[in-house]
Amino acid sequence: MHAKTLFAIAAVAALASAAARADDITIDNTPFQSTRSRAEVLAELGLFQQSGVNPWSNRYNPLARLQSVKSRAEVQAEYRADRSRVAAMTGEDSGSFYLSQAPLAHRGTTLAGTPVSGQ
Repeated sequence: MHAKTLFAIAAVAALASAAARADDITIDNTPFQSTRSRAEVLAELGLFQQSGVNPWSNRYNPLARLQSVKSRAEVQAEYRADRSRVAAMTGEDSGSFYLSQAPLAHRGTTLAGTPVSGQ
C-alpha cells in the first residue's frame, strides 16, 4: 500500500513538471539597418567615456549637476497657487465639480448641451 502511494505521488509530480517547460525561443529574422555610421557611433562612445559619468555605477547621481532656473520662493508660490486645483482634481469626484465651475475658455472642451456660441 505504501509503495502504491509513493508511485502515485511520483507520477503526479512527473506530470506536473512536464507541463512546466518553457516554450521554444522566438527568433526574429528581421534584418537590422542602422541609421548611423560606425564612425558616428564610435564618436558618441568616445564622448561618453570622456564625460566620466557611468549610469550603471552605484554612485551615479543624475541630479548632481542639476541647476534650477527658479528660486525656492518661486516654486513654493506656484505650489500654493495650484494647491486648490490639485486638491480638486484628486478629490472624490476626480475634479468633475471643479471642471464644471471653470470658465468655458479655460476648459478647452464643450460639455454636452452647451451651445457652441456660448449662449
